[in-house]
Amino acid sequence: MSADTPVISCRNAWKIFGPDPAAFHKKMTPDMSFDDIREAGYIAGVRDVSLDVQKGEMLVIMGLSGSGKSTLVRCFSRLHDITSGTITVEGQDIMSLPEKELIDLRRSKMGMVFQSFGLLPHRSVLDNVAFPLEMRGQDKHTRRERALEVIKLVGLEGREDYFPRELSGGQQQRVGIARSLAIEPDIWFLDEPFSALDPLIRKEMQDEFLRLQQLLNKTIVFITHDFDEALRLADRIAIMKDGAIEQCDTPDQIVLHPATEYVRKFTEDIDKARVVHAGVLAIADTHGEGDPVDAKATIKDLAKLLVHDTRDVIPVHKNGLVIGGMNRQDGLTVLLEAN
Repeated sequence: MSADTPVISCRNAWKIFGPDPAAFHKKMTPDMSFDDIREAGYIAGVRDVSLDVQKGEMLVIMGLSGSGKSTLVRCFSRLHDITSGTITVEGQDIMSLPEKELIDLRRSKMGMVFQSFGLLPHRSVLDNVAFPLEMRGQDKHTRRERALEVIKLVGLEGREDYFPRELSGGQQQRVGIARSLAIEPDIWFLDEPFSALDPLIRKEMQDEFLRLQQLLNKTIVFITHDFDEALRLADRIAIMKDGAIEQCDTPDQIVLHPATEYVRKFTEDIDKARVVHAGVLAIADTHGEGDPVDAKATIKDLAKLLVHDTRDVIPVHKNGLVIGGMNRQDGLTVLLEAN
């Protein structure tokens, strides 16, 4: 696989639920809506989705309940067979893989964490984390060493002999994350893993998750219905409605330039100033004068400077190099829209 090849590539994927999805799909007309399909006795869980996920990217898929988020991710791992289209993982068409090769791909490349922790109640933390390695047939010493390594990574060192009932909800979730990391997956699927946690623990888990991603640089598909969570975690966000992707872009671009009315309504209450970064507003052929601001700084971070500065154009740098200039008025416009 070349460096430019997406880790996951999805083209015109459909997943239709009903009595004979393949036959129904062949008879469908291009103008059929989600409601038209439902009136015909079928449900379009995924509708004509084309999407790439790059190596090391964190793609967050979000939408309301029933929008198709979980169905799409289950198609990525072929827990659901798609009705039509193609899905490749590291260049392999997963629909063409025999069952044994598909199982090997999941075991060697994919980690999965779901909202329900799924811990084995009569096994200790150590044994829960080592369980997938046991299923692989690894010897006891090897799986113990790996389990201890990832238990330390997720901050549970010293609790190896605890049972799930002796842990808080956040700690149980960490065990679930450690278990999925034990197999050293290249691709990580997380389906609303923090939604059952209270707000304080949820934020702690998000912080922990960001720390782990900085250390491990996994390719991640993360499902949530919480836009604030998506903004904290995502490199890109895909917003789904009725099985289709309404827009897939960076958080900055989604709040600045919503592609559809649905996305606009989805994002209208978001404080743009804490989402939009100076680098997004920088114009490459305009540099301005004076001290530059960091491309990673949000407009909220720069609020005081934008209000009191007198420059029309403020230089913006990335890793010490000036990449362009931000019109001060553009920054003020974003700042005012947030209030």
